Formats: sequence, structure tokens, C-alpha cells
Amino acid sequence: MNAATGRLAGKVAIITGASTGTGPVMAKRFVAEGARVVLAARREEMVQEVAREIGEGAISVRADVTSEDDVRAMVDRAMQEFGQVDILLNNAAAPGQDKFVWEQTLENWNATISIDLTAAMLCTREVLNRSMLERKSGSIINFSSTAGWRGDARKTHYVSAKAALRAFSKSVANEVGPYNIRCNCLVPGSIDTQLWQNYAIRRAAEEGVSVEAWRAKTFESLPLRRISSPDDISNLALFLASDESMTITGQSINCDAGAYMVG
Repeated sequence: MNAATGRLAGKVAIITGASTGTGPVMAKRFVAEGARVVLAARREEMVQEVAREIGEGAISVRADVTSEDDVRAMVDRAMQEFGQVDILLNNAAAPGQDKFVWEQTLENWNATISIDLTAAMLCTREVLNRSMLERKSGSIINFSSTAGWRGDARKTHYVSAKAALRAFSKSVANEVGPYNIRCNCLVPGSIDTQLWQNYAIRRAAEEGVSVEAWRAKTFESLPLRRISSPDDISNLALFLASDESMTITGQSINCDAGAYMVG
């Protein structure tokens, strides 16, 4: 891909949660399409390694996106290096600990809400104030989960945060639309990452079956008989970040192999 003619040529993106999972995959894809990317994550060495692997067009920042000071410093770095922010991917997330609501702890609840919901507000507020509102341009993408549609058991903390992200995205879209800024919510189902593989191992053990049998049962329940890859998520994120989706805003778009069909 010629960076000068890519779908994100001349754009600057911030991607949170960029050290593992879909974050590095999206970053590589965005740089290949011409974007310059700020990769942010709490694990400094890991996110630095991702930036080194990508090379030109990517820089790394250690940031805890639940901290106002860290979020300000993250956007400061983007502005110092690149002078603008065109795209924000609020990808940082944490599943918390699975607990029935009668077992739920305030610590588990607050920690999950903080990183899965409040962080998206902090990052959104900062990029709007520092670049997007003045330039009257931008695309903000929040990352929810089909768990937020289904209301999965033992996940009240996670489900509440991920469902709220859809409402947050609609409200932001209404507020920033007059400034030619878009905000959408990408809603993945299961993604074949190390995190999901670890989850599969744990669930298989809980049910007393092999991991292969648990995976097969999971796939059988999906219309497409598969789960998404990080590349699948990156394809949709790229579309929502690019001018190809110029009149799409306030939407929650599933990418889940048909796990949850809205409508």
C-alpha cells in the first residue's frame, strides 16, 4: 500500500489498548493505509515493541487511560509529534472478574467501569478539545461487545459498561455532528486472541469438557460457524475511520459472525 494514497493518507490516529489483541493489528493496518499512529497502553515495554515492529509512522506512549493526567499527556504527545488528531479508537478494555451479582465487589465493578467506559469519555473529551472541534473533522470509534446486547450472566460489571458505550456513542454523535465529527460504536463478538483462548480454556475446565469440544460447541451456535479474527475487526475499524463512512454516525455495528442480530 502506498501511504500517500492510502485510505487514511494524511490522518493521525490514537489507538488505546494498543499493546495486545486487536490493537497492534489495527495499528499496522492504519499505518499501511497512510495514517500516522500513536499507540497507547499501560504496559510500556509491550507497546514500545509494537511501535518498533511497525516502524515509521508509529510512536508509543505509556498511558493509563483511566487517569486524566495520562490522557492529557497522550494527546499532548500526538499534538507535539503530528499537530492534529483525526481518529480516536477507544479500544482499551478489561473484562474484570466474572461474578454473579450477589458476589459482585465494588472494586471489581468500579475498576471495570473505569477502563471500559469512563476512559472512553476522558479520551474523547481530550481529542475534541485539543484538535477535532477546532478543525471541524474527526472520527471517534468506541469498542463495545455483544455481551452488552445479550446481558451475559456473571458479567454485570462488563455488560453494563459495554452497553453504556453504545448510548455514549449516540449522545456524542449528536453533540459533535454539527462540527463534522462522527462517533460510532464497533461491537465485536468473540475475537480469536490470546484473551479469548484463555477464556475458552477456563470455560472448558468449568464445564468439564475439552477445549476443542467447547470451541466446537461455541462455533456451532454461530450462523457463520466461526468467530472474528483481529483482521476482521480491523477491516471494520478502518472503514469507520475513513471517509468511506462519511455519513455514518451514532451507529452500533456488530462484527460477530451473526452472534447477535439487531433489528
